[in-house]
Amino acid sequence: MKNSDQHAMQDPRTQYPKSQGQGEADEQQPDPGLDAVLAPQADHGERSYRGAGRLDGRKALITGGDSGIGRAVAIAFAREGADVVINFLPSEEIDGQKTLNMIRQAGQKAIAIAGDITDENFCKTLVKQAVEALGSIDILINNAGKQQFVEELEDLTTKQFVETYATNVFGMFWITKAAVPHMPPGASIINTTSIQSYQPSPGLLDYASTKGAITAFTKSLAKMLIKKGIRVNAVAPGPVWTPLQQSGGQPEEKLRRFGDKVPLGRAGQPAEVAPAFVFLASQESSYITAEVIGVTGGAHLP
Repeated sequence: MKNSDQHAMQDPRTQYPKSQGQGEADEQQPDPGLDAVLAPQADHGERSYRGAGRLDGRKALITGGDSGIGRAVAIAFAREGADVVINFLPSEEIDGQKTLNMIRQAGQKAIAIAGDITDENFCKTLVKQAVEALGSIDILINNAGKQQFVEELEDLTTKQFVETYATNVFGMFWITKAAVPHMPPGASIINTTSIQSYQPSPGLLDYASTKGAITAFTKSLAKMLIKKGIRVNAVAPGPVWTPLQQSGGQPEEKLRRFGDKVPLGRAGQPAEVAPAFVFLASQESSYITAEVIGVTGGAHLP
């Protein structure tokens, strides 16, 4: 995967290769997936993202910050001047350490807190340790997610349904509830929802319905927290090339043509999603709350 210059004017249809058809994208990896073995590799902005001090002095906590969109957001936040705590599963340590190194290369404090956000007690501990490490939480990114494709309803187990909700919805709730008392006026909460919230695909019943819940959670919470001066928004990616897709999020036969059906004709890269998070975290979006920004390749939101 080439690293594209996001600052040079170019045709967005060809900024990255169309499809993932380099002969490797139809190969699956175990869940949870790793960027370290993702083939072809994704672009997280390692070489292309340029900071401009938009988040100087901010303190950010990012769940799922080891890989994919979370890694791209962590890199962007660090290059914009924020100190960053990332959370990930212990099995994702190899990706987490690479992300930490890139945050530190930007000159910012980088801390990893590994653990499973489906455990309410761990969620409380995560926030406590993040506050102890950073002094506060100015930006909370609820990004960690679980996605497993199941074609037929009769094959979707209660176990998977519950685990998907525990990761995508309950963990977000527990972490947010624990973090808000430590968030000052001007702080920002940004949740990762999805195009699936609005245009759900067959085979992603549990995942799509959690994303619908996240969208509604975002809008309701925004109205609840604005009295504290805290803004709450969400980013809704479309088909973006991350380990989530290659570790059971899509069936093998769809991986090779992943993203081809959107108007841009290709999958997005994590580096193309991160700037939306930067905008919503920065003071430039001070009059925006209860909003969802779509990064969908043209498969627009309602």
